[in-house]
Amino acid sequence: MSPSFKYAQFIKSTAKHLGFDFCGIAKAEFLEEEAPRLEEWLNRNYQGQMAYLANHFDKRLDPTKLVPSAKTVISLIYNYYPEHKLPEKPEDIKLAKYAYGEDYHFVIKDKLKTFLEILRREIGEIEGRVFVDSAPVMERQWAHKAGLGWVGKNSLLLNRKMGSFFFLAELIIDLEVVPDVPLAKDYCGTCTACIDACPTDAIVQPGVVDGSRCISYLTIELKEAIPSEFKGKMENWAFGCDICQDVCPWNRFSKPHQEPKFDPHSDLKDYSKKDWIEMTEETFQKVFKKSPLKRTKFAGLKRNLEFIQSKPS
Repeated sequence: MSPSFKYAQFIKSTAKHLGFDFCGIAKAEFLEEEAPRLEEWLNRNYQGQMAYLANHFDKRLDPTKLVPSAKTVISLIYNYYPEHKLPEKPEDIKLAKYAYGEDYHFVIKDKLKTFLEILRREIGEIEGRVFVDSAPVMERQWAHKAGLGWVGKNSLLLNRKMGSFFFLAELIIDLEVVPDVPLAKDYCGTCTACIDACPTDAIVQPGVVDGSRCISYLTIELKEAIPSEFKGKMENWAFGCDICQDVCPWNRFSKPHQEPKFDPHSDLKDYSKKDWIEMTEETFQKVFKKSPLKRTKFAGLKRNLEFIQSKPS
């Protein structure tokens, strides 16, 4: 058995031991097919005010710009699907499921650092970096190349065994490892459930999302007033949005996560609409102390709550 094959086995067993649901391996090389797609997406201004997405164009496409000696991209899946949804009657205030508990950046980054330490201890000196949605890494494309799934019509990575309610993370390392084979097939077929369900028409064509129309963008990334054209279309989403995932048939395979840190704060479980509307900054700081909601800050959350309560003119 070649060393690169042994490394692949060891990497996958380590990923499982650390709680990752799936691990795939891809050769670190320039993402040639993605270059024109990314350029067109940016030229259409689908990134909205997310100016950072236009930065580091070369780094997004070439892992050796991030790790100069890169040979391998390890792609990982970490489940966040909750055992119980927060109250979701039509009139309820809604949070994206990934934001129920602690900020995933910190939870997963710690695991990735441990992962890299284990590899160095067991294999030897390895140059590498870890990433979880916070650097110019095209994580869905790498996950596809690593055989973990395909990019669905809602532009998210879909996995046949667990749908899409998961985080993606990567280790880019200078170790030669036997790569996995990408999925050759798109398993969305003729289904258009996500496109049909999006209330702001953000999915402009299969696999392409106009980020500037996405409810997640409007409630998190957009720092100014939400455009009035979206009044009456937010469906009570105060932070993020799961609509295109909730309607996806592949998410019938979602199973509850095993990460206690992703469980919601005890106060959140019985939050009424009145509790949300009357929330004070003190309560916000207490309930969302380690939450992704810190990103939008109290002022941003209040803006979102006021907007989704307003009626179209």
